[in-house]
Amino acid sequence: MTATIGVLNISDRASAGVYADEPGQACLSLLREWLTTPFATDYKVIPDERTVIEAELRRMADEAGCCLIVTTGGTGPAPRDVTPEATAAVCEKMLPGFGELMRVSSLHYVPTAILSRQTAGIRGRTLIVNLPGRPKAIRENLEAVFPAIPYCIDLIGGPRLETNESVMKAFRPKA
Repeated sequence: MTATIGVLNISDRASAGVYADEPGQACLSLLREWLTTPFATDYKVIPDERTVIEAELRRMADEAGCCLIVTTGGTGPAPRDVTPEATAAVCEKMLPGFGELMRVSSLHYVPTAILSRQTAGIRGRTLIVNLPGRPKAIRENLEAVFPAIPYCIDLIGGPRLETNESVMKAFRPKA
């Protein structure tokens, strides 16, 4: 089973071309650094519009067959930050531990981590993880939760993802 991973940068300004898509590229760079399993990517930059986000998450999960979708941006308290709501709307199961761990990890760097609302959930055989929109915060947050991601994808029937253990060790229980 070939792995496809979705990277979805949610940003009004990046989608309008006001600035470069650094968050999505940072996410992709980490995935390439950490995973040894070859994977295809489904990559998009879209505005902070809940209906657009929901439609794109559904397309990536249901049509493109992504085993993992990582979103960047739209997780704060601002009125246009609606990524967690869109994620919850398309998921059958929510995994609040992802957001809890990311916030705790971020508190080591910034006191405003408590304002972040990133979360994760499952749609079919797809794990969706919301990340903040800054490259530094993306690394800090994804480093915290990534050890559990390959096993979660195993549990929901996705392809086996192997990591480069010298830089990212995935956890799988001993058989």
